[in-house]
Amino acid sequence: MKIEFFDGVSHTDALPEYHPGQSEVGKIELLDVVALTHDMPEYNLWRGQVGTVVEILSNGDAFEVEFSDGDGQMYQCLSFLASQLMVLHHDLIQKTAASSCEELQQLKVYDQLIPWSLKFLYPNIT
Repeated sequence: MKIEFFDGVSHTDALPEYHPGQSEVGKIELLDVVALTHDMPEYNLWRGQVGTVVEILSNGDAFEVEFSDGDGQMYQCLSFLASQLMVLHHDLIQKTAASSCEELQQLKVYDQLIPWSLKFLYPNIT
């Protein structure tokens, strides 16, 4: 079955690459839940894998991240640059004054979020 995303795009490779700016990344803090933004096959870690920041290194330019399984057993602990991580938020983040989907569309926020989120959430869809 072929899945079509939008504008005739049917493969994630055709979607634009997501490159967060410093303002989008935000400040990574101790105990933040983060996801990898790149595959790291040499460590058997893959984009989207979730870990916890357990130490801040190099004055906030790098971070020690611990990865644990569903039972809480750590299986990997490595250092990453901020550009390799994305902070995950479980609560609604108010970044604009928009209060409805129509207002968000007018601000073209969806144009920036949809391609990245589809590629991030469905990396293996072809």
